[in-house]
Amino acid sequence: MIGGDMITYRPDIQVLDATIRDGGLVNDFYFTDEFVKALYEANLKAGVDYMEFGYKASKEMFDVEKFGKWKFCDEEAIRSIVGENNTEMKISVMADVGRCDYKTDIIDRADSVIDMIRVATYINTMPAAIEMIEDAHAKGYETTCNIMAISKDQESEIDIALEMLGKSNVDGIYIVDSYGSLYPEQIQRLTQKYVAVGEKYGKKIGIHAHDNMKMAYANTVEAMRHGASMLDGTVSSMGRGAGNCAMELLLGFLRNPKYNLYHILKFIERYMVPLKEKGDAVWGYDVPYMLTGMLNQHPREAIDFIKQGKHEYADMYSYLLYRE
Repeated sequence: MIGGDMITYRPDIQVLDATIRDGGLVNDFYFTDEFVKALYEANLKAGVDYMEFGYKASKEMFDVEKFGKWKFCDEEAIRSIVGENNTEMKISVMADVGRCDYKTDIIDRADSVIDMIRVATYINTMPAAIEMIEDAHAKGYETTCNIMAISKDQESEIDIALEMLGKSNVDGIYIVDSYGSLYPEQIQRLTQKYVAVGEKYGKKIGIHAHDNMKMAYANTVEAMRHGASMLDGTVSSMGRGAGNCAMELLLGFLRNPKYNLYHILKFIERYMVPLKEKGDAVWGYDVPYMLTGMLNQHPREAIDFIKQGKHEYADMYSYLLYRE
């Protein structure tokens, strides 16, 4: 297993910016082209390895009039930002099992500016996820599998899923703390489990953390310490609910001189501060997210609670704690 220290750096580390994709869950993917282009340029200058533009969501299932274009990530939309992307930074999109017409909407890699397809799945839909992975692999893409809500799964189920993925053509396997409920000690054990499979089958291991209990950054660093090499972050932690590991924290921690924090900070000044002040997109730590994270529950009720402007935290705690 690859470890690390506080002086040197691991050249295998890769950083992925998921601001548009996870942040899009906050504002229904209504980002301006100026915002997305500026983030793309900031990521390039900052040395970020991958930028995730959004989802490949089915237009049969989701109304294109109710979401911004990064919910669907049409080829021409991405090209309007990156051109041919003749850079070292790679482009990724996410495809959810059961929510993507992947056989038609994901075209051959030779005809696309996208480099990587990240397949998001729950553990009970692993066969469908592997079918999507194999389709993307056959089309020429890098692939990862992001097993969501892993904090809800039995260890025996995780073992089976990892073996299935190990035997597939997937390139990377992600630990995903969807509910922001895991502590560093748990992340350590999960990472060791994932890394063992990764070493056995030649797969990279990644971490995508949520910040319900203010652990996203700590958990990302902990996973890295124990061998994870694909690290997700979002600028200003922008993401569903409490958000994710802050990109600025992550780049400030990593010692590889290829990463340059300055350009992310300039982007925050020019774009994230006004976005927060405008108030249309709300995310970040709040007590309701702490409660759902602590109780290992989906944050949907916390999101609704905050949208309604409620502050009866004790009542919410009692409800979440004692409901059947």
